[in-house]
Amino acid sequence: MVNLLIRLVISAIAIIIAAFLLSGVSVEDYWAALIVAAFLAILNSTVRPILIILTIPVTIFTLGLFLLVINALMVMIAAYFIDSFIVVNFWWAIAFSLILSILNG
Repeated sequence: MVNLLIRLVISAIAIIIAAFLLSGVSVEDYWAALIVAAFLAILNSTVRPILIILTIPVTIFTLGLFLLVINALMVMIAAYFIDSFIVVNFWWAIAFSLILSILNG
């Protein structure tokens, strides 16, 4: 349980940094970033595996680059449901997911 909370806090900090670096992404405050981190964790554990299974042929054909599209879709879904998290368009979502992956790694 403590490990999960630590990972959520680290993800929230990474979300704030990524939003600071990109002009097309904005997060209101730290609590909104924490909500985004929790929502992305839920999406990545439920919806993302289903999308990966459904898009295996496309992912193999693009040598795994289609996973970037799936990550961007997860970010766009989070931005749709959370009012205090704004992503301007799909390309900003790809950039955000790349920076978030680098910072969380």
